[in-house]
Amino acid sequence: MTRKVVIVGGGIVGCMTAMELVNRGCKVTIVERNQIASQTSGESSWAGGGIVFPLLPWLYSDAVNVLTSYGAKFYPQICQRLLRETGVDTDFEQSGFLLLPKFDTDAAAAWCANNLVPAQPVKASAFGVQSLSGEDALWLPTVCQVRPPYFMQAMRKWLEQNNVTMLEHTELKPLNEIQQLNEWQTVSGETLTADQFVVTSGAWSFELLKETSAKLNIKPMRGQILLYKPEKNLEQIVYREGFYMIPRRDGYLLAGSTLEDVGFEAAVTREVRDEISAKAEAIMPALKNQAILKHWSGLRPGTPENLPTISAHPTIENLFMNTGHFRYGLTMAPASAKLVTALMLGEKPMINASPYACAY
Repeated sequence: MTRKVVIVGGGIVGCMTAMELVNRGCKVTIVERNQIASQTSGESSWAGGGIVFPLLPWLYSDAVNVLTSYGAKFYPQICQRLLRETGVDTDFEQSGFLLLPKFDTDAAAAWCANNLVPAQPVKASAFGVQSLSGEDALWLPTVCQVRPPYFMQAMRKWLEQNNVTMLEHTELKPLNEIQQLNEWQTVSGETLTADQFVVTSGAWSFELLKETSAKLNIKPMRGQILLYKPEKNLEQIVYREGFYMIPRRDGYLLAGSTLEDVGFEAAVTREVRDEISAKAEAIMPALKNQAILKHWSGLRPGTPENLPTISAHPTIENLFMNTGHFRYGLTMAPASAKLVTALMLGEKPMINASPYACAY
C-alpha cells in the first residue's frame, strides 16, 4: 500500500524531502502558504546566496558539519539529474571561495586538512580584491555554488513531472496537543489526511507547533542582499567577516547578507542598503560607480548553534520535523531529506540522528 505523506512547507528543504520520498515510492502532497519557487519576499529558499559550503565550518559543531558535508557532496548529481530530467540549468558550478582576514588561520588550516578540503594561503590582491585587514587570505578552490531561484524552478518542474500535489496559498492551523495526527485542518476549513506529516516550513515552523513543541527554538532572522552587474566581475566567491560577494555566471554579483532579529518583518531598509554597499565597495572599489540593480530580503529559520531539528515529534505519532536549518538550508537539504525519510520509513539513518532530535 502506497504511503501518503503531507509536507508542510515548499522551500528547498520541503522540495528536497518530497523528492526523496517520491524516490522511495511515497505519494506526496506539499502544502505551501505562498507559491513554490516564486520570488516572494520573505522566503529564504530563493533569496539566499546559494553557497554550497558552511562559510566558516571550524566554528560549528560536528553535527552541523556532518549535514553540510553530506549535503554538498550530493549537489553535483542532483543538479545533473534536474538538468537531464527537466531541462532547467541550476547554474551549479565550482567557483572557489576566497576567505579574507581576519579569521583564525590555525583553526581554518587544521579543519581543512582534517576534512580533506583543499586550501592554500594566498595574497588577496592576487584575486583582484582589496583586503582591509592584511593580505593573508585563504583560497578554497573546490567550494561550489548554485543559483537558488533556478534550483527551485528545476525542483518545481521535477515535482510536477513526478505527480507531487502542490497545495499553494494554503495555510494550516497551528496544532493543538494530540497523540496521533491523521488529519490537519487548513485555516480555510479544509481537512488534509495522510499517513504521515512532516513540517519543513522554516521560520514559520514554531508558529505551527508552539502548542505541542514549546522548546522548538526557531525564530525568523532577516537577511538583506544587493545585486550588481559590474563591468568586470569577480571570478570567485569572496567572504570577509560575515559578509560575502558571489559572482554569477551571467555577470551579476550578489553582496550580503545581514542577520537581523526583527520577527517576520521582511521589508528592506535604506540603512542596511548603505551598509552592504559600503562593505562591497571596500572590497571591490570599482562598484562605487555601479548601480544597485536590486535589493531584497529573506527570513531564515534561526536556531541556536545553526542546528536543525530533524526527528519524529516527541509526543505526536505520525508527525515529523525537518526544519530550523538557519543559514544552511540549501547546503544541508539533501542530507536532511535523506535523514528524515529514513526516520519516517523506520530505517537506519546514514548518520547519527540523535543530535537533531526535538527538545521536549
